[in-house]
Amino acid sequence: MLFDFHTHTILSDGSLLPIELIRRAVAQNHTAIAVTDHVSRSNLAMVVEALVADCRLAEEHWDVRAIPGVELTHLPPAAIPELAAEARQRGAQLVVVHGETLVEPVLPGTNLAALRCPDVDILAHPGLLDVELAGLASRNNIFLELSARRGHCLSNGAVAAAAREAEASLLVNSDAHDPADILTSDSARRVAVGAGLAEAEVEAALVGSSKKLLDKIDSRRAR
Repeated sequence: MLFDFHTHTILSDGSLLPIELIRRAVAQNHTAIAVTDHVSRSNLAMVVEALVADCRLAEEHWDVRAIPGVELTHLPPAAIPELAAEARQRGAQLVVVHGETLVEPVLPGTNLAALRCPDVDILAHPGLLDVELAGLASRNNIFLELSARRGHCLSNGAVAAAAREAEASLLVNSDAHDPADILTSDSARRVAVGAGLAEAEVEAALVGSSKKLLDKIDSRRAR
């Protein structure tokens, strides 16, 4: 089973249409793929509407779970709750926050604001996350990302160590922007192993956490 909850298309800074990204994920035997283009107040409505349409089309014709989502990116931390709630209202089934990666000028306080927000599901590439913040992720049922993306992956070991101590849930995501970035079973496993996970932790990050996140999404939709 292969899952990815963080990808991008031409609706932000990727190179593929949403439907093509999903099709390529299907060809790599993905069980579920989330399309989470970068958004802020300027483009949120347009992006969510487009992703909902193509995810619905994919699910009508292919055996895949296609999830419309967003990645809230480079926001003032205080704006995260407002825009996360708006994304949900407009139809986003998954809300990712662009965390305090080591390679981009993300505002300090972004990780904390994301992990306090009930509408956030994933904190992506959170940088040098400490155990206290990982504990907040655990208590609030927010998933921490081990990233396959160049640069963002530099802190995977620190994220894994903090998550282990705090018993927080880890996911392996591609942060795909181009066809070559799409996860395979082998590449996803390499990310998990490279972050220092033991075999049982690898399986939890690749499958167990993914199923747990899908259950969270389904539970929310059923309300």
